[in-house]
Amino acid sequence: MSLQNAAIDRLSHVEGVVNYLKRMAEKPRTYRFDPPPGELHSNVVYEPHCVMIRDMRPIAEHISLDREGFALVTHPSAVTDFYDEDQLRDVYYPEAEHLVASVTGASRVVVFDHTVRRRIPGKPDRLRSAPRQPSIRIHNDYSAKSGPQRVRDIMGDKAEELMRRRFAIINVWRAIRGPLRDNPLAVCDATSVRPDDLVAADIIYPDRTGEDYCVTYRESHRWFYAPDMRTDEVLLLKCYDSALDGRTRFLPHTSFTAPSAPADVLPRESIELRTFVFYAP
Repeated sequence: MSLQNAAIDRLSHVEGVVNYLKRMAEKPRTYRFDPPPGELHSNVVYEPHCVMIRDMRPIAEHISLDREGFALVTHPSAVTDFYDEDQLRDVYYPEAEHLVASVTGASRVVVFDHTVRRRIPGKPDRLRSAPRQPSIRIHNDYSAKSGPQRVRDIMGDKAEELMRRRFAIINVWRAIRGPLRDNPLAVCDATSVRPDDLVAADIIYPDRTGEDYCVTYRESHRWFYAPDMRTDEVLLLKCYDSALDGRTRFLPHTSFTAPSAPADVLPRESIELRTFVFYAP
């Protein structure tokens, strides 16, 4: 049963402001370090839009990673401290790999990266003296170009053999403290996104140039979130799929300020893992 057939118009919702890319003639680019003299840190201009963001919980059983591009899953963790790198690698990585394999039917899952975020009001993202902040721009982590390149970067000599079969990149997103009411994650039903809504953008690092997708506004985009996410829940986000058979390949997502959050809400703390998902022939 697709969301087109589900009673989504009767779902409870909030209205939130999300930041779309303003269309531009040149390719968007952002430096992840101090740019060369005369260069702006970023040439990207965003335009805010107030959109309806529906509660996904009543229709969670109808949502599919391969169709809408996301899934809400109950998944308790044995991790007691998500700021402990040893626990993350020894406990959480294997938990997540098993979860993603069981949901997708993949023959192999490899966690290759993680980001812990803790919102500090007034702090920008990517300061050495502060944790990563929630992303406030609509994006998809990888593009048609950078998805395979990331496999080459991480898997080395094994990459080309692995990429002869279908593979995907799926993020595992969890609240560290719950219920999460501050800057929740919103996801855009991928079936409501057209290919030309996605705009490739350069992400420039000192040693490499990556690429993700920014997203331009379309009134028909359908946005969802999971209110009050618990620490025993995760959102799975499909950020890349090599399949060209009609399955969803990319999932726009962003944080937003929930208007229903109380004034004394605890600042968001979350963790996202990025996984390679390799399928058998």
